[in-house]
Amino acid sequence: MIRCKPLLGTFVEISIHTACLSPERAIDKAFAAIKNVQDLMGFHNPQSELSKINAQSHLQKIEIHPWTADVLRVASEIYDHSHGLFNCGIGHRLVAAGLLPNNLDLEQHQFGGIEDLQFVNAHTVFSLKPLCLDLGGIAKGFAVDIAISSLLSDGIESGCVNAGGDLRVFGSEAQAIQIRNPAAPSELIHIGTLEHGAIATSSLYFSKRQQQSMSYVINPFTQEHIDFSGSYSVIANECIYADALTKVLAISGQTDHPCFDHFSAQAIRIAA
Repeated sequence: MIRCKPLLGTFVEISIHTACLSPERAIDKAFAAIKNVQDLMGFHNPQSELSKINAQSHLQKIEIHPWTADVLRVASEIYDHSHGLFNCGIGHRLVAAGLLPNNLDLEQHQFGGIEDLQFVNAHTVFSLKPLCLDLGGIAKGFAVDIAISSLLSDGIESGCVNAGGDLRVFGSEAQAIQIRNPAAPSELIHIGTLEHGAIATSSLYFSKRQQQSMSYVINPFTQEHIDFSGSYSVIANECIYADALTKVLAISGQTDHPCFDHFSAQAIRIAA
């Protein structure tokens, strides 16, 4: 059974290969979990928990959902082990470029990064500086993992969740993996099969055809947009890590960056 819905700014496809008493219910629950992640961590939603963190965490302690806490902890972990290459505190740069909605007054603050976010306890945070966090480079992978957990809890033994190229496979059936050719995005490159794992890809693809388009990947040290023509993919055990580590690969250009070994990940770079 395969179903698809627009979520997370893309199309999310859930496919299951094993029978259960209520497959439709299991898939509906998985989609509901993904929507919950979107509602909690969406930058575009001024009522989201992420927007509350951005607006208030430098002024007061903020109690957050366990899922938001999980994503922020992993973001901090990858920040540390990538030596700052992955930093989701670059939302203000994306706002200034017109790639994200202007929910904050950019002129009133000098924004910090993920390194300035502190945990008071397991589900409470505050920030040493004003923040403009964008979790778009990690939350989509987390949403895929949450959907997989939901399916497993409902007895689904094998399947796949694909959120616009952030993909995770579970169970005994391997999934053929294809990546768009960055030189000709309508063409697909078969790179093998995946079983019990995740893969995520970052590339500009069709956006490069627009003359005024700017890259959504930003070097946190130089604050400059990374203009790249190839594609960057990472294979990992969980999609949250695969998703975030593609930015480390795109910024560093190093498939052998020590960050990948630490997270038991494999990097794939395809030149245009």
